[in-house]
Formats: sequence, C-alpha cells, structure tokens
Amino acid sequence: MGIEHQVRGEAYRLGQGQYKIICPNCGPDRKKRKEKTLSLSIEADRILFNCWHCDSKGIVPLEEIRPISRREIVAVAQKRDWSDLSDQAITFLTSRKISKQTAEKLRIKSAMNYIQALGKEVECVVFPYMNQGQEYAAKIRSVDGKGFACNGAPQSFFNIQNVAPNDWMIIVEGEMDCAALVEVGYESVVSIPNGAPMKVIDGKIDPKEDNKFRFIWDAKKQIDLASRIVICTDSDVAGQAAAEEIARRIGKDRCWIVEYPEGCKDANDVLMKHGKDAIDDMMANCKPWPISGLYESSHFFDQLDEIYDKGMGRGESTGYANVDDLFTIAEGQLSVVTGHPSSGKSEFVDQLMVNLAQSRGWKFAVCSFENEPRLHIAKLISKHLKKPFFDGPTQRMSKADLEVGKQFVHENFSFLYQADGSLSTLDSILERLKIAVMRHGVRGCVIDPYNYISKPNDVAETEWISVMLSQVRLFAQAHGLHIWFVAHPTKMLRGADGSVPPPKGYDISGSAAWFAKADLGITVHRPDPARSPVSEIICWKCRFSWIGKQGQTPLVFNTITSSYSETSEDNYTDIIPDALADDWV
Repeated sequence: MGIEHQVRGEAYRLGQGQYKIICPNCGPDRKKRKEKTLSLSIEADRILFNCWHCDSKGIVPLEEIRPISRREIVAVAQKRDWSDLSDQAITFLTSRKISKQTAEKLRIKSAMNYIQALGKEVECVVFPYMNQGQEYAAKIRSVDGKGFACNGAPQSFFNIQNVAPNDWMIIVEGEMDCAALVEVGYESVVSIPNGAPMKVIDGKIDPKEDNKFRFIWDAKKQIDLASRIVICTDSDVAGQAAAEEIARRIGKDRCWIVEYPEGCKDANDVLMKHGKDAIDDMMANCKPWPISGLYESSHFFDQLDEIYDKGMGRGESTGYANVDDLFTIAEGQLSVVTGHPSSGKSEFVDQLMVNLAQSRGWKFAVCSFENEPRLHIAKLISKHLKKPFFDGPTQRMSKADLEVGKQFVHENFSFLYQADGSLSTLDSILERLKIAVMRHGVRGCVIDPYNYISKPNDVAETEWISVMLSQVRLFAQAHGLHIWFVAHPTKMLRGADGSVPPPKGYDISGSAAWFAKADLGITVHRPDPARSPVSEIICWKCRFSWIGKQGQTPLVFNTITSSYSETSEDNYTDIIPDALADDWV
C-alpha cells in the first residue's frame, strides 16, 4: 500500500487541520518507531504531506471523494451503545461527591471497556461529547480512577450543549471538574476536550501545540454571548499555561480566574475536601484577569518572585545574533518600523516573521495593503527556502520546493485581505485579527502601511494616530501578540553629499505618537543602495531594557531570494551574481 493511500486514510480519520503522524514510509524501519515525523496539512480537497526524516513529500487530491466532516466520520465509525449507570459507576461518582442526578444531566453512562494501560476490560464511566444533539465521541474512565480511553476524537468542549446565553461560561480542565460545578448549581460549565497540553516552556504553551486549541473557535458563538468567562483549569504548571493560552485567544479583558483553597488543584478537589460552600466562595471571589484596572499588590507577588529568581529574560530571537544584541521580539508589544521608500522595511519584517515561524513555530496574520497575497506568499517562500521564486540568473526553486514552501506558509501565515474594501477601518482589522487569534492561535501580526486605514472625518490626524496606536498596543497586550506597524517617514532633505539621513520616530508622518507609543522603534536604512546591499538596522527606541537597547547593526539583503543575512559588507558579492551588483534597490 503506497504512502499516498495511507495518507488519504489518515485524512478521513483525522479531518481537516494540521497534524503530525508516524510516517508509514520510514517509521517501521526506524529505531524510534513512534516518533511523529510526517506533517499533514489536510484541506477540503487535498492533503499536503512532508516527512522531515525521509523527505517523503507530495500532494494527494481528494476531489473524487465526498467531503465528510470529522464528527460525521466519528459518529458513524465509533458509535456505541452505552449502559445506564451501574452500581459501581454510581459508587465511584458518589465518592467524588457527584450525584446520580448530576451524572444523568450530563448524560454520563457506564460500560465495560478495555483499558490499554491496565491490559484488561474493566468497569468504566463514559462522558459523551455532543454535537447538535448527537454523540460523536466519548471520554472513558475506569471506576478505580487509574485508566483512561477515548471512543472517537473529542474536538469540542464537553457539555457545550448546556451553555446558556448571557450566563457565565466556566472553563475547566476535566470532565469531573465540570460535573463538580454542575453539582453545586453552575449550569454553563465546559471542559476542554483533552486536558492541558504537555509541552510548556517558561510557563507558556509551546506554540507548536497551537492546533490543540481549535475547540475555542468551535465555541465562538457561545463565548461571544457569555456575560463572563471564568477560567478554572488545574493549578499545576500545565493547567495554568492552558489558562494563559485560553485567555490570550478569547481576550484577557473578558476573562476572570479563580484561586483554589490551599491544597486543592482543581474544582472537584475543592468539592471533595471542602464542600459546596467552598465552591461558591471560590466563584464569588474570582478576579479579573490582570490586563487593565486596579489590583492589589499581592496579585502580582508570584510573578515578582519569578522575576527575582529568574530575571526578566529576553524576547524571542530575531534569527540574527547581531540584531539580537540590539533587540528581541516579545509578546504583547508594538513595534513601529520605518524607512525611506525601497529601503527594505517590509522585507525585514517579513524576514523576522519567517525566522520566528521556523525557530519557534509562531503563527502570523498579515495585513499588507501594498502586497497582494500571491506575491507576498512568493516572497515568504523565497525567504524560507533561500531560493528565488522567479526565473533569473540563478536556479529557481523546483516544483517540489514550491510545495514544501506552500505548506510552510499554510501552517504559519494567514492573510487579512481587502479586495472588497472591507478592511478599511481599524475596528474591522482588529475584529478579523481577533478571529485569527482565536481560530489559528496567531502570535504576531504586521500592518503595512498604516495610512491605508481610514481616519474618522471628525478627528485630527495627530489625535487619530495616537488613539489608533493606543488601541493596537492594548490589543497586543490583551492577546499576547507582537504587532509590527510599518509607517512611512516624511520627505527628508538630502545632505551636501546627496545622501539622505535615516528617519527616526519623530520623522514619521502625522504625529509624534509614533515615537511615544512604540515599544520598539526600528529603522531599516540603505545608505548606498546603488552600490551596496548592506542595510543598517537602527533601533531608536526600546521601552524595556531587558528586550534590547538603542543602536544599529548591519544586515545584507539579497534581492534574488528576498532574504537578509549577517554577511559583512566586504563579502556581499558572494551573495549575488556580479551581473546584478548594480541592481540593488
């Protein structure tokens, strides 16, 4: 059976999305047979696959097969008849302070089920996952509490069908925690489908785990209608990292967080140890997520202890050691990037996004008014592969290279595109960006350039720019984004030698707010574009000293591959053909 056939079978099992699976081509022959080296990008009409170990890659069309949703497949292939609650199941639930009435309200059932970890069939409780009134999957737990299994693939919140509009929406980490809160009287309680992701780096979810949070987008309607979002995940590192990611996607300004009594790690733990009143006290004393407003000093003491022990740390690497000496990239910040026309400022921001996607798995939303998506994608692929997209004096990327590049862009970039003029206002951009955060987990965004955003007629330009930058900066903080704003400078006078000085924050057209509101202020400047591809990267503002400092450093721009490198000026001819040495712009 060929790899294409097996990949197609996996697509129908998994449904649309991004996945890593064991490669059927090389997995059986490798020492680490369970290592997931094959990347799948499953779309409505095709599958893109690529194995980083054996380099198997290709595209499998799906046009001859009727599109079937994941839930439809699971419902057909995995449907089982569960039993009413057994005496053993009732005893187990009662031991966890969950009544039979609550279990029936949540449609909890019983079953004899094989648990792989135990190596035998045992009595279990079954938590059904519902979609439009139909069970499509189930989580299974042995009554001794030591074994777990799944029937189908839960992809949405547990108990989402019982969430009422205009009510609190309480998000917990496990089905038993959901049952505990329903037991006390909270109806609009949901549990995340597969627990907290295991990969946590410095207290945050690894960006490569982003695809595990699609259930948030699936519940967008219920989330939008909720009067308050209360996050009640486990108190351990993974649970708190999951809480941070959920709040980032929903918007921290809408989220509240609970504090568990001493010695308790989750809601069911509180119910078992302290009773229903403790649950009510916990919910009554939940606090707004620390994004805005006034808070007691003690709210931040844990964070204070962390930076005392570990220091502030720096942001993510730009991909260049010399640029990292100037500045790094941190979530929740606003960068303002400027430069004269054809200086390479947009190319520089694109390069930073590609570097972060390659090294950290960051995902991006691109709002580029002067680049249509197909050409912008071509540039991103060139930067990723370091090969030219178009024919020229050097060999262009192959068709196979192109497919690899397309998959890279597909996995890491979304585009805000205004062919119909629908992105002319700041509100429309931020609304779509919010969707991109919730649906795709984006961590960065570029808006290039700002002057395509329409200004209200009754507001002066200076005031409008200040208000706009404040809104964008607060949005970045609320959603843990890094946002790059590309802005053009005013026309500057040439010096006696004909050169034009590099623009800084106060040289940007329209307002001094470009300097005042930026966390990072960056200029991309080419002193002698006719003779040299060397660009000066100038940091003229860095709000936080642990992120970087003011200064400048050179990078070399390759017009053939649209990419930057740290190559020194006297070596730049190694990057481009001699015939093109005079064609740098």
